Amino acid sequence: MLEKMNRKTLRSCLTAALIGSTAVLTVVPAAPVWAQNRTLPDFTDLVEQVGPSVVNIRTLEKAKAAASGSADEQMLEFFKRFGIPVPPNMPRAPRPERNQPDEDQPRGVGSGFILTADGFVMTNAHVVEGADEVIVTLTDKREFKAKIIGADKRSDVAVVKIEATGLPAVKIGDINRLKVGEWVMAIGSPFGLENTVTAGIVSAKQRDTGDYLPFIQTDVAINPGNSGGPLINMRGEVVGINSQIYSRSGGFQGISFSIPIDEAARVSDQLRTSGKVTRGRIGVQIDQVTKEVAESIGLGKAQGALVRGVESGAPAEKAGVEAGDIIIKFDGKPIEKSSDLPRMVGNVKPGTKALVTVFRRGASKDLSVTIGEVEPEKPARKASAGPETKPPVAGAAQALGLAVSEVPDAQRKELKIKGGVKVDTAEAAAARAGLKEGDVIVAIANAEVTSVKEFEAALAKIDKSKAINVLFRRGEWAQYALIRPTR
Repeated sequence: MLEKMNRKTLRSCLTAALIGSTAVLTVVPAAPVWAQNRTLPDFTDLVEQVGPSVVNIRTLEKAKAAASGSADEQMLEFFKRFGIPVPPNMPRAPRPERNQPDEDQPRGVGSGFILTADGFVMTNAHVVEGADEVIVTLTDKREFKAKIIGADKRSDVAVVKIEATGLPAVKIGDINRLKVGEWVMAIGSPFGLENTVTAGIVSAKQRDTGDYLPFIQTDVAINPGNSGGPLINMRGEVVGINSQIYSRSGGFQGISFSIPIDEAARVSDQLRTSGKVTRGRIGVQIDQVTKEVAESIGLGKAQGALVRGVESGAPAEKAGVEAGDIIIKFDGKPIEKSSDLPRMVGNVKPGTKALVTVFRRGASKDLSVTIGEVEPEKPARKASAGPETKPPVAGAAQALGLAVSEVPDAQRKELKIKGGVKVDTAEAAAARAGLKEGDVIVAIANAEVTSVKEFEAALAKIDKSKAINVLFRRGEWAQYALIRPTR
């Protein structure tokens, strides 16, 4: 009878083995859950569900008629003017007819997806940039001329509108639920091939490749033409916009990047409301905080954003933020890495007050700042070196390879600092730490210095067998250096 039973029944049933008059029951264990679930996903249902919401975007631009005085005509004029015979094989450009209308010429192909049933479509800003006409094609082959509602280059998000109703809109997913290693799918028009489906896994999250975008990295095959198409999770929700690829050949090489849908949604909401995106700013130039600097200044772990410079008259300056501060919190939210700060500030409406927590010379301090509005970046001004000053004898500094002098009044005023000391010579340990002639040291070992006398006094108290943190200015920029003793 057992021979007639199939294997599935044998695995799930109890087997009785009779030993004498005693029955011994043996339970065959079921396969572990992870083994039962280790199967490749089936994307067919997702394609049927989300496919109709994905569109092809074709852009056109006006081909300008050739202007008179082209290179060929200029060359002919040259021959005529100097009496030189025209070569018989010289090509002659056809003269354009007057009043000849400009012609629409294909410019590019991209992808997009339907946001709302009444015709709002999301895509990449670079897909529609410079286009004179945008054509949106649905999966049922209907074509519409689209109006560009707005485009934001910083986030590479654009919204266009077609005149249609009852369209199949996508479902927006929760980016916080997206996990590294989970399956995702992309639909788009790579190389103009419409409704192409590719799939892969999430390789990484919070990948920094831009000021305002913590990209989703995947191994989904993305190629030119996929731009603007949706990245879809296994629940059929859009979690990103396919935007960039990492490639040396122009084709897919295993790494692609998508804009997180929560970031894109914030941008699209503003574009649909006002046609532009308004971002907050506080007017600081920032850098990462290294582990060595964090330990040296008493911050503990590497976190926050090092303020290298503060723009004159900017909200940060008015709030009391100084070059050399480390911003560790914004509006109560911790800043793990420097790239977090511009995103947090950028998402705040200009005119709003926010609390900024800075770490300054061993202690934290809360500052209230009124958020400004993003404006074009100003070129950095070079600080004047000021008149030459003979460096005084600096005994304690010499052990570190430093010779310093007072900072000229004109340079103090330009750098907007209280004092500090100017580096006249940087050798040995100081040079290895990155200090250069002309730098201005404003603090050493978390102690502010305003003169050579204070600098020497502070240096005399320091254990020179350990690394010494130095906060200095180089032009308008502030940064830390660690002077390590010679071993």
